[in-house]
Amino acid sequence: MRQLRGQERVITANRQTSWAFADAFVGEDEALLRARERAHEAGIRSVSPGTGAALRLLAATADAKAVAEIGTGTGVSGIYLLQGMRPDGVLTTVDPEPERQQFAREAFRAAGFATNRARFIPGRALDVLPRLADGGYDLVFCDGDRLEGLDYLAESLRLLRPGGLVCFEGVFADGRTVDSAAQPAEVLRLRELLRAVRESPVLLATLLPVGDGLLCAVRRG
Repeated sequence: MRQLRGQERVITANRQTSWAFADAFVGEDEALLRARERAHEAGIRSVSPGTGAALRLLAATADAKAVAEIGTGTGVSGIYLLQGMRPDGVLTTVDPEPERQQFAREAFRAAGFATNRARFIPGRALDVLPRLADGGYDLVFCDGDRLEGLDYLAESLRLLRPGGLVCFEGVFADGRTVDSAAQPAEVLRLRELLRAVRESPVLLATLLPVGDGLLCAVRRG
């Protein structure tokens, strides 16, 4: 038993080291580093490099021309999404804080993207999303209020074309999602979201262990 426990510790340590290596595998340029620095200064949590790289890969795989983002932040995730999208693609990004969106505008410009590549809509996501076109999006990225995840999912199913992707950031909640101890409402809602995505008959899902957990699903045709 002692030997087995020792092996388990080694496996756990190796996984943690491998996870950290994978998350930092893709380097970031000056524009991304500056956007990340601004997020830190503003006290905003931005996606990890590994999560950003996964979003970029998914956008490229989907040959995405139209992407909707819930939670602009200072533009870190938006830069990654734009890097993966088609050259004529447009990112529609929603955030309740106009000041953050101004930071993102500057970040996109510093990253070399033309102003017509992004559409900034200030406001609460659940007020804005119903105004977006049905079936008009190739990918929806959700990085907003964790209490509203199920509502974002419902809106995403309406917004996505068949074969489109929906992604949710932060579903591990710093390990609290799988912690058996009593948890706050936002963690309980994340568990409901995970169950709903996994059990949905119209979604094909996976959970990627990058950053703080990236839940991804394809809308079936």
